[in-house]
Amino acid sequence: MNLLNSSETSSASPRVVLLAGSALGVVFGDIGTSPLYTFKTVLSLSGHDPTPAVILGLLSLITWTLILVTSVKYAAFAMRIDNHGEGGIMALMSLLVEKGKGGRWVIFAALIGAALIYGDGAITPAISVLSALEGLEIVIPESKPFILPATVAILLALFFIQPFGTAKIGKIFGPIMALWFFTIAALGVWGIVQHPAVLLALNPYYGITFLLSNGFTSFLVLGGVFLCVTGAEALYADMGHFGKKPVWLAWYGVVFPALLLNYAGQSALILAGADSTKNVFFMLCPGALQVPLIVLAALATIIASQAIITGAFSMTRQAIQLGWLPRLRIKQTAAESYGQIYIGAINWLLMVVTIGLVVFFESSDKLAAAYGIAVSLTMLMTTGLLFVAMREIWRWSLFSSAAIAMVFFVIDTSFLFANMIKVLEGGYIPLLLAAFICTVMLIWNRGIKAVAKAIGEKGISVDGFFSALAQKEVPRVAGSAIFLTRTRDNIPPVMRWHVARNRALQREVLSLTIDILNVPYVDDEQRIEVMQRAPGYWHGIAQYGFMEHPDIPHLLQGISEINAIFATDDATWYVGHETIVAGEGSAGMAVWQRHIFAFMKRNCTHVINHYHLPSDRVVEISRRVAI
Repeated sequence: MNLLNSSETSSASPRVVLLAGSALGVVFGDIGTSPLYTFKTVLSLSGHDPTPAVILGLLSLITWTLILVTSVKYAAFAMRIDNHGEGGIMALMSLLVEKGKGGRWVIFAALIGAALIYGDGAITPAISVLSALEGLEIVIPESKPFILPATVAILLALFFIQPFGTAKIGKIFGPIMALWFFTIAALGVWGIVQHPAVLLALNPYYGITFLLSNGFTSFLVLGGVFLCVTGAEALYADMGHFGKKPVWLAWYGVVFPALLLNYAGQSALILAGADSTKNVFFMLCPGALQVPLIVLAALATIIASQAIITGAFSMTRQAIQLGWLPRLRIKQTAAESYGQIYIGAINWLLMVVTIGLVVFFESSDKLAAAYGIAVSLTMLMTTGLLFVAMREIWRWSLFSSAAIAMVFFVIDTSFLFANMIKVLEGGYIPLLLAAFICTVMLIWNRGIKAVAKAIGEKGISVDGFFSALAQKEVPRVAGSAIFLTRTRDNIPPVMRWHVARNRALQREVLSLTIDILNVPYVDDEQRIEVMQRAPGYWHGIAQYGFMEHPDIPHLLQGISEINAIFATDDATWYVGHETIVAGEGSAGMAVWQRHIFAFMKRNCTHVINHYHLPSDRVVEISRRVAI
């Protein structure tokens, strides 16, 4: 199939070119800095005295991995299945759920993939910055004892600047990464000139021959080869920030050629007789320019790390909105960019794990053992979801969908099994982190469903409630009240408790249900629907996408029918606070799950902050909920 259709291959507009330049600093930082350590790792796994056939085989494997995984699977297939412009494994899951295809397998696969991305987010900054600074050993051998402390210092600084936002310095990310890709491409060309025969590796024959003729070594090498596509998932996950065309333009026009040239240049240098025990990436550079290259590499890895951290923030917000993680405090660090957010809990967790990895492994060679498992398993989960999407969204035949998915499945499982060998060498770390996060997601989602069910079982109809008010002669006092509720058809439990305790109800009352839909954004005309269901009683349903941050008071100001009543300083907001207790019988949550859920419920961000409610006009009513 054509990678780009006619409209997409037409001359790029200036705006698309500008966005493509910006994407270089956000989307391609991870995969763009992989030449720092990938070929060095592959050479180490294959033995440090490779023959020309082995070198050509290794380069061929790297080349075709980039083609099949990144260019074909993600750029040509995954990026065409978007959820209203948004991509990524959570957005894909939401799309399938929206289409009614969100079975347990689909949801579980997406959750595993999302949880594993956090493991990648912790390892990428560690291995990237460490491998860049290790280049100092070539120029200044005496610097070796200082590389580890310097790496820790840079990572500490990176995480500590997150609360202040990166909008201002982010404007220079694109130009720096453009310089990085130009540099690695130029270095690659210089290396190819030393031994042009390296271009023979474009023939997949050399890669296949290496796999079939080197026994168990070939299997080990696949784990190293996979490092060249860590970060490929970002093409899909980040396309909502820039659009498909800019990401495609940046990949096919800049990043992909630069990576191929650099890997070929490194291979050519080894073919020409260079020492394969050293970091061949830095050997490509003339001695006088090695220090500037190390500085540029350090900047590129910091930018790559920043992109990973920002991606973790964005995915966390998606998971919170979709009900898979407890509410966390989200700080908007730049008014002009919705993607510029900061989540403290995630930032400090990543910092502790990242720096712990650096201190524990001490070198990029050892750290590479822990890398790859999380990403390869995430890619396998994405393949499964793509198969469902090809069948249910594109309406492809079972044969066509299975044939394409099987190609991706064979590639993904081959890399996964090759990386599983590293489990005892450190690969267990991202797996344990992912298992922890996935458990948290499942418990939280099950808990909030159990709470909603428990509250809904004791519902009272609108007509029945107001008839009871009239019979008991409960007075309607001056003022207006807004009750946040999950209930759609019945009277909000918080409203019932308010009347039961105060023996009165405001003259004007609005119950408001907030729905987070399985789409990234909701059009303004579909944002809220308000209906009067009894004298002085309205019910509204506000809808938001999983990429949006609800601001309820601001929303009510735009509703002409009710803003004069409820969008005023006189309106009182009522919210419920649930205290989780054990339910009767054996059908409730397991004890350990209930304790974990109750702990998260107590410590999540308060609904007042989450929905931007006026804290001086909120009344909180506590309630015990048995689950």
